Amino acid sequence: MNLFKTLKDIWNIEELRQKILLTLGLVAVYRFMAGVPLPGIDPLQLTALKESAAGGILGLLNAFTGGAFSRASIMALGIMPYISASIVVQLMGIAVPYLQKLQKDGESGRKKITQITRWLTILITMVQGPTYITAIMTQFDLPAEAFLVDGPTFWISSMILLTSGTIFAMWLGERITDKGVGNGISLLITVGIIANFPSAFLQEFVAKTTNTEAGGYMMILIEVFVWFIVILLCVYLVTAVRKIAVQYARRKVSGGALQNVAGSRDYIPLKLNAAGVMPIIFAQAIMFLPAYIGRKYPDLAELQDINGLWYNILFAVLIIIFSYFYTAITIPTNKMAEDLKKSGGFIPGIRPGKDTADRLDTVLSRITFPGSLFLAGLSILPAIVVQFGIQQSWALFFGGTSLIIMVGVAIDTIQQINSYLLNRHYDSLMKSGTSNRKTVK
Repeated sequence: MNLFKTLKDIWNIEELRQKILLTLGLVAVYRFMAGVPLPGIDPLQLTALKESAAGGILGLLNAFTGGAFSRASIMALGIMPYISASIVVQLMGIAVPYLQKLQKDGESGRKKITQITRWLTILITMVQGPTYITAIMTQFDLPAEAFLVDGPTFWISSMILLTSGTIFAMWLGERITDKGVGNGISLLITVGIIANFPSAFLQEFVAKTTNTEAGGYMMILIEVFVWFIVILLCVYLVTAVRKIAVQYARRKVSGGALQNVAGSRDYIPLKLNAAGVMPIIFAQAIMFLPAYIGRKYPDLAELQDINGLWYNILFAVLIIIFSYFYTAITIPTNKMAEDLKKSGGFIPGIRPGKDTADRLDTVLSRITFPGSLFLAGLSILPAIVVQFGIQQSWALFFGGTSLIIMVGVAIDTIQQINSYLLNRHYDSLMKSGTSNRKTVK
């Protein structure tokens, strides 16, 4: 009853109701567009493409696009070029003075960076588009009947539509962020991942229940139980923080002179996994190279097997390395220490300035190590559960980028809804879910 009462409270807030309906509407448009194939392709002849994208690295790309990749859809590239452009711009911000200046210019600088990211997205799409078209024509053994149109007409129309599809997905994500609920880009990726969930679970259910030697219904219950445990671990990874106590001096006048006295206490939250899913994304991008080497040299074929031992060892090591790298470039401990000093704050027992920066850097380094190990373990968990007879499509939901993204986006969206409920004097979704009106004096 509390759940339904909370949902009723949410629905009664007109602004929140409109935001949720707008978000659902834009997500529905995105999913509809993901099912529209490129002109000149017979969707009934794409069996080989769907089989190739059922596992491996292509399976991950297909999951992020909600199956649009395997359907040769106009949204086949999805929002991934925008993600790539955002990463490139963020990394360039470390070394390019112009971007560093824009980052310090506030709202006007942010708008210019967004515009640069959009143009870079188009350039990346114009590179990935021909690569995708060439791949579906030459590498997936599609029958000649799959291509109803050939030649320059097919190439030009496909390039235009793939680029337009990515731009449209980018626009949808930005509109959800500005006018809806949650982070639009992340939400579109999450919806694409969730779109594969019903079929993946159904395939696993049928495989286990139709084969008595596979464990039957009991094995399905065990798998679901383990899946919920993994989700709880992901929630812990996303939300865990190390709190650094901070003391703020309070000034008072005594005998005509200002004196600093003990003031309020606060803390700086340093996240256990400050890098989020970015280390996994970086590592997966790098792992395309070992996969290519594995295809080129048969003796190293295990490097292209995402369930292989050496592939996952290398994958885990890269995740740990990139966790430190991304945390170092995104968490400016020197700036944090300087801002803390300017605001009259200090860490008890630590001198303001350089000593505070060193203290923050030390703590961050210490918690990043277990956080990176935790992240690497969750990332290779799908390869581990496959060894216990779980199908690849269902195993992808036992960890890795897919599950961490879903958990992170779900928490972020709930927190946004929670803020609206608190502003309207409703209990939050993160608590009991009951309504409790209060009077503001």
